[in-house]
Amino acid sequence: MGKDAFKLLRIQKWKCGWFAVTIIASIVALFSVVHLLLFPLTSPFNYLKLARNWCINNASDEFGSKHVSQILKPTIDLKSIQIPGDDLHGAFVYRGTPWKDGIGQWLAASDFMTKKINITEIISGNGCKNDCNGQGVCNQELGKCRCFHGYDGDGCTERLQFECNYPGGSPDPSFRPHFISSCPANCDKTRAMCFCGEGTKYPNRPLTWTCGFQFLPPSETGGSKRIDWSRIDEDVFTTNGSKRGWCNVDPTDAYTHKVRFKEECSCRFDGLWGQFCEIPVQSACINQCSGHGHCHGGFCQCVNGWYGVDCRTPSIISSIGEWPSWLRPAQIDVPDNLHFAGKITNTNAVVEKERPLIYVYDLPPEFNSLLLEGRHSKSWCVNRLYDDNNATTWTEQLYGAQMALYESILASPHRTLNGEEADFFFVPVLDSCIIPRAGDAPHLSLLEHRGLRSSFTLDYYKKAYNHIVEQYPYWNRSSGRDHIWFFSWDEGACYSPKEIWNSMMLVHWGNTNTKHNYSTTAYWADNWNDISSDRRGNHPCFDPHKDLVLPAWKAPNVNALTSKLWARPYEKRKTLFYFNGNLGPAYPNGRPEDRYSMGIRQKLGEEFGSSPNKEGKLGKQHAEDVIVTPVRSENYHVGLANSVFCGVLPGDGWSGRMEDSILQGCIPVVIQDGIFMPYENVLNYDSFAIRIPEEEIPNLIKILRGWNVTEIKFKMANVQKIWQRFLYRDSVMLEAYRQKATYGHVNDWAVEFSRLIEDDVFATLIQVLHYKLHNDPWRKQVDFNKKYG
Repeated sequence: MGKDAFKLLRIQKWKCGWFAVTIIASIVALFSVVHLLLFPLTSPFNYLKLARNWCINNASDEFGSKHVSQILKPTIDLKSIQIPGDDLHGAFVYRGTPWKDGIGQWLAASDFMTKKINITEIISGNGCKNDCNGQGVCNQELGKCRCFHGYDGDGCTERLQFECNYPGGSPDPSFRPHFISSCPANCDKTRAMCFCGEGTKYPNRPLTWTCGFQFLPPSETGGSKRIDWSRIDEDVFTTNGSKRGWCNVDPTDAYTHKVRFKEECSCRFDGLWGQFCEIPVQSACINQCSGHGHCHGGFCQCVNGWYGVDCRTPSIISSIGEWPSWLRPAQIDVPDNLHFAGKITNTNAVVEKERPLIYVYDLPPEFNSLLLEGRHSKSWCVNRLYDDNNATTWTEQLYGAQMALYESILASPHRTLNGEEADFFFVPVLDSCIIPRAGDAPHLSLLEHRGLRSSFTLDYYKKAYNHIVEQYPYWNRSSGRDHIWFFSWDEGACYSPKEIWNSMMLVHWGNTNTKHNYSTTAYWADNWNDISSDRRGNHPCFDPHKDLVLPAWKAPNVNALTSKLWARPYEKRKTLFYFNGNLGPAYPNGRPEDRYSMGIRQKLGEEFGSSPNKEGKLGKQHAEDVIVTPVRSENYHVGLANSVFCGVLPGDGWSGRMEDSILQGCIPVVIQDGIFMPYENVLNYDSFAIRIPEEEIPNLIKILRGWNVTEIKFKMANVQKIWQRFLYRDSVMLEAYRQKATYGHVNDWAVEFSRLIEDDVFATLIQVLHYKLHNDPWRKQVDFNKKYG
């Protein structure tokens, strides 16, 4: 590197002059005094936020505020600061949200007193053997390769062979149907994916799942067809247009109905679009490789000088002018002698930051990138795909929250490359990809786990734990209590290995196991009861003292935003109670398992069902203004927005009903004992929700009719204030910036989301982490010798 690369980098982020700042400060002070005199029950700090946002917005060249406003923490004597903000239920209102009293008051005081500190960021430059030979990306912090699917070894020179089928047949025939890679044609052994192959007109067309096999008649009248995995369906290779072909079918002829094709065949692999995979498109990668790489089917292939799962981490040879915003402005250490004989492996950059600071492990790709690159269904575990115009299309994949949060942390100003300065450590194991991929191919065999996806996934977390303990020095200093893991699947962290239970778990369902103290899933493969205690230990699924429930992913809904369903007033909500979802075996197409929803939805339907069950009967207490139906409405969001109260009941573990309710401005009625909802251990739920014990389901409507209009309007007003905390706005806006940079324009969803200014899921998480940083009891026993600002 030349001297120019090491010059002092000063990039001004705030474009407010000191004169403007002085004027704003004076106005804020005046308004704060007047506000305290006239409106003593509302926090005055919104004016500070307004002034800060004025400067930030004038510095932005895109949509306005780019990332979470940072909420930080000096040591504060709360008794010396009087901050009004209590509501009717003893909550403390901070940033428009009713928090539990102590938490909200602390955050408000901290927000008022915070300042930035200088952090030394470490820019690494450790090379890898032969630069990974073009078959991987060098982790320049560790000097180790992250190899693409099908490659391994120090320099990614070792070729791996991932079979689509068991050689010579499955050792256990009952497991063969679980391998969706089962292939009657050409197996790509780098990823265990099946394609039509040579000799066909479209050799790169996927031949996935049941597409290439024959079917057997149903085993019973009215049953579904069965697959005969021993008999290949030769018709998929036919050139006879009157037969149901696939590998030689011309898309134009098929679209115009000139030829037939097998309906069970489809375009499942990412990177291809159209019913016949005729259009190559972008694949979904973490942060789309941040402009410093190419998305290799889900794995970021970074350009020289950049590394990390999303190519956002610079090395010493990257261009300083292209560094991410969380590393700027920076003061760079210049070596005394740039021309010494040895090589430079690291350099330091001093950056002003606010705590909490999060270090993100760049784990081996088996825990993230390979899971994305090798997935057999494009919609699995991602929150977006790309259509034939490479425009973003958002998925309805509830598990997409894991990808959204991962992207936000990687791009956040709270991220640090210096583990010694970090307050928290994020371990990115993507269980939202692992569990659905458990039956992909023989190399991901469930045989040794007796078919249990939960046991299979536990092993991934245990291996990640072993990796960070062996390769990094950070775990032992707190026994992992400052580490964060995300368990996104149906029952959350129930299958966490015992070694990591000290850590903070992010989940979608907070079962404390105080009532439901066993696996409640109706999917036998996800059951965790039978995992041995020497692997799982003896812990609950959720500990409210250390863990946090996060909202599930909900796709940007432009119509709901533009029509402002969340803001619909009480007077226009004519339905008293609304629940639309599967009600179990008593109804047509209902889930047959008694364990489904722990029987709670079934009890609700029995009492208040508004649609006839299989016997043609309605619920025992059916009422005109109560809707409890398994018949999914085309106007589901409108149904919620027309209702005063909406049911939040479990599905197979968690469901997205809490998010649906809040996002449409409906008061959530939680019916699941001992189970925490999103943010319930930090927010004051009495201010915006209702809990009904499961045993009180027969009295549900009587209880709801007993609420007076004043209290209902109070709760509804709070729902309308907090609804943005249930959106992954930050991840959505990161995608909006990418689309604008690439195409020069944005879609409707980006415009609507850019108008939202309140705290989202990621902002809420940062606030919780900030509080935990200074209030977790264990931290008082550990002296990290840090500067806190």
